[in-house]
Amino acid sequence: MEESNMLNALDNARVQMKKACTISNSCSIDANEFEVISHPKRVIELSIPVRMDDGKVKSFTAFRSQHSDARWPFKWGIRFHQDVSRDEVKALSMWMSFKCSVIDIPLGGWKGWIIVNPKELSAWELERLSRWYVRGLYKYIGPGQDVPAPDVNTTPQIMAWMMDEYSLLVWKYSPGSFTGKPLTSGGSEWRWTATAQWGVYVLQKVLELDWDSIKWKKVAIQWAWNAGLIMAELLVELGATIVWISDSQWWVHNDSWIDIGKISMLKSQRKSVVEYSDAEQLGAKDVLEVECDILVPAALENQITPDNAWNIKAKYILELANWPVTSQADEILFENGTTVIPDILANAGGVMVSYFEQVQNDNNFYWEAPEIDAKLFKKITHAAEGVYSTAKENSTYMRNGAYIIAMNRIFDAMRDRGEV
Repeated sequence: MEESNMLNALDNARVQMKKACTISNSCSIDANEFEVISHPKRVIELSIPVRMDDGKVKSFTAFRSQHSDARWPFKWGIRFHQDVSRDEVKALSMWMSFKCSVIDIPLGGWKGWIIVNPKELSAWELERLSRWYVRGLYKYIGPGQDVPAPDVNTTPQIMAWMMDEYSLLVWKYSPGSFTGKPLTSGGSEWRWTATAQWGVYVLQKVLELDWDSIKWKKVAIQWAWNAGLIMAELLVELGATIVWISDSQWWVHNDSWIDIGKISMLKSQRKSVVEYSDAEQLGAKDVLEVECDILVPAALENQITPDNAWNIKAKYILELANWPVTSQADEILFENGTTVIPDILANAGGVMVSYFEQVQNDNNFYWEAPEIDAKLFKKITHAAEGVYSTAKENSTYMRNGAYIIAMNRIFDAMRDRGEV
């Protein structure tokens, strides 16, 4: 497969898979098996009619891509966003399969998406849209089959509406049909801290394996919201210094330190980081090329490409977002000595705690936050060590190490079940 500077998400995912297979003697997947894993098992497209508050009916297009259930069942997020392509939904479902596999939990990958700007809907319209999405899909989802969770612009409240609708349709209260729910609806402790906490644990482990530590490191974080902001707070507690941080429009910079408590207060008031006074303020252009030890892209895809990869100065990049570094940029960064901790390892904390939530729902027994954190730490230690050592053994970067592990586990399951 030829690469270009214009690879879409699906092409990029397939390029990453192919690279992992070709550089490793331990990747035992042949051409026929690669063809199987390169395509989702099922892609569903829906038109969802919703009666709006003004009485008019509006139709919303929605997708559901179910990639692999070899490790059963399908798992992961429903995204509400106005920008999407069918190929992007397919790619994200593939990445979820690999993410579940590399952290070694018994789940496969899928992705759901409704083309909508949720900020344009009232609460009642949002609830109707959420419930009708479930009505269109309920025969294809549910415990032991396909368990949705929140993603971009979806919330615990939306998951509660969806779980309630599914329960009504199957005539049985089914808290395990969705994860990421409020605690009052069978949600798990630690869910909304998990992605950031997992990312910190991954970073700690990789630095430890490199005979290094987080303390005194200068950190730049792209996107001061949710996981990115929580991660900034956790890194400061461990002795790092946040010197750059952004929102969607602006970066602020102070080479001595940025007070994350003040940034958190601004964001809680829905204000921009540009209102942080004790810092230099910059627009978004070229800011990923700033001087720092650790760069954390926590926003959108395709942030580091061949166009800017040569200018990246960070020694470590931790992908808290999905696919911020393209496959071509991986090669450049590796050549320049930058370690990229890939998304399918680095941001897997949410899916891990979603798995824990499923287990708790199934048993109707709920764990306290310290127990969940301990389980999270144990899982990440094993996963990070495996990816790091596989990459070193094959003289390659960590994304290839992660894909080698993930694809081998998926195909071991498929072979054992007689699927290939």
